[in-house]
Amino acid sequence: MQLVFELLSWGAWSPNFQTTESWLQWQQPNGNLTPKPDSPALKHIPAMQRRRFSRLTKMMLTAAHQCQPEEHCRSIFSSRHGELTRTLGLLNDITQQQALSPMAFSQSVHNTASGIFGIVNNNTTASTSIAAGEQTLSQALIEAYAQLAQSPEPLLVIFGDDPVPPIYSEFTNEVELPLALGLYLAPKDHIGCHAEKQAPQRTTLSLSDYPLDVANPQGQKNISLSELIHHIVSAKNIQGKLCHWYWSLEHHD
Repeated sequence: MQLVFELLSWGAWSPNFQTTESWLQWQQPNGNLTPKPDSPALKHIPAMQRRRFSRLTKMMLTAAHQCQPEEHCRSIFSSRHGELTRTLGLLNDITQQQALSPMAFSQSVHNTASGIFGIVNNNTTASTSIAAGEQTLSQALIEAYAQLAQSPEPLLVIFGDDPVPPIYSEFTNEVELPLALGLYLAPKDHIGCHAEKQAPQRTTLSLSDYPLDVANPQGQKNISLSELIHHIVSAKNIQGKLCHWYWSLEHHD
């Protein structure tokens, strides 16, 4: 199975890479010792709303905002762990026989970011939330492909995770970073009203359950999500294995 998308726009945020320029410098020595905020500012959302959001929700909303999708676009939000930190806080309150915060309870569900995205953008279009272990991002893209096959209008895919609380760290088996990624996707060769917002260069993103080029060992190496983002922003092609699938990013003039 091979899935191919047009990548119309993207967004990404992590504490170490908060701007497009910083993603360009990925893996290069960082001489900037200025302390960085550990969560996005979300200046486009009123302070009374955003102060209640978790860091994960803030990261995912930031990535979504950076994509600048069309109004009322469909969305798919994906996270392996979701609001686990907030949920653990509620469980601790229960064990200590403390009253539960209604706000904390309402924002402890897995579709918190999806719901808040709809509220702050007045977007009543369908939104899907996905959790699928190590393949969460891949499964979100499979869902995106299925939705685009049904209707070719571009849609927004958001992935985000925070490291699990220390009490759960023994159950994780991969490097975990606080990071959110947004991808605004359309079917291959799609031409629509969003095209005028794009750069002249086209970008395609492919996902396959088999090596895309068996003669190319580099295309079968493991790559990281940060590495993929770096290649998106620097307009460089890359192939490799990520989230148990084979990925290919190609930029076309």
